[in-house]
Amino acid sequence: MRSEPANPAAANGSSALLAVSGLSKSYASFGAGSAAKQVLRNVGFRIDPQETVGIVGLSGAGKSTIGRIIAGLERADGGEIVYGGTSIGRLRGAARRRATLGIEMIFQDPYESLSARMRIGEIVAEPLVIRQTRRGDRAGLDRAVRSALAKVSLDPDRYASRYPHELSGGERQRVGLARAFVAEPRLVIADEPTSMLDSSLRLELLELMDRLRRDSGTATLFITHDLALTYRFCDRLLVLNEGEIVESGTPAQVIDHPTHPFTIRLIQALREFHG
Repeated sequence: MRSEPANPAAANGSSALLAVSGLSKSYASFGAGSAAKQVLRNVGFRIDPQETVGIVGLSGAGKSTIGRIIAGLERADGGEIVYGGTSIGRLRGAARRRATLGIEMIFQDPYESLSARMRIGEIVAEPLVIRQTRRGDRAGLDRAVRSALAKVSLDPDRYASRYPHELSGGERQRVGLARAFVAEPRLVIADEPTSMLDSSLRLELLELMDRLRRDSGTATLFITHDLALTYRFCDRLLVLNEGEIVESGTPAQVIDHPTHPFTIRLIQALREFHG
């Protein structure tokens, strides 16, 4: 069952910030006679301005692949992506970067996602430098970086000159949040942003991300394997199974009244885990 529109006209409503339709992706398999593995099949959904949409599914279901394709880090085999009214799926190079300047990504691994050779202040400033929003205004750039660090509870005087290896995992992910929101993006893709952190830090970081999102009016694609988190942080929820969206709706609709067998099994497992 596909609950989201599968064609551009249906998915691209007038108010949609992002509309995805017919998205497909395969990866080559190695070995004699091995067929390509299809990881996405005819995926379609939309995100409205300031909306948080969650994608939940098991590991390997294709969740991160969707985020990486939207961010321009991978190419889809087929389908359409419309962002801000512009079709971006087939754009390449500088044209793609210009069209997606308002999209930022928060990665799963806080140890690999920050450049080891850049200071924290430089990392946070990077989106502003790319957009040239503070071109020729070094003082303004510094103020924006200091403000962004302060918003994630990192003292700019202590952290701006440090390198990532000097920070803990939680501190690095706060830097990732500061970098993602410093340029006031229209869409943030959060790819399991707390899955590699201690459980004691996860909710705190997600609440911080949610506050930054609300303060900046940013839309969010929240990729997670934790169904319970979507109830708290998402406006709508998509359930992905083996590369297909099998169910969608508000978290309350999907979790309290599931209809697809995979969603039912997922919720039963969650309830058994929590007793």
